[in-house]
Amino acid sequence: MKRFVLSGALLLAGCGSAAGLQPAPGQSLPVAPRGANATPTPAELLTPTPQQRPQRSDELLRRSDERRSDEFDLPPG
Repeated sequence: MKRFVLSGALLLAGCGSAAGLQPAPGQSLPVAPRGANATPTPAELLTPTPQQRPQRSDELLRRSDERRSDEFDLPPG
């Protein structure tokens, strides 16, 4: 069982590639999207757009304020 887990881990570790991505031999990049002037490069295709990876838009709390009393916060009963 340990051999199976170890060999699986080694196979998964070898899946990553540090080299630049290129199309398979005999293949080309996808056609340019409708309305685009040129075919995007592999780096452009792998770069997420702001819609795919939005930035945080919430503001951090900068000061602490006392809450006003709530007349409807009554004990049960």
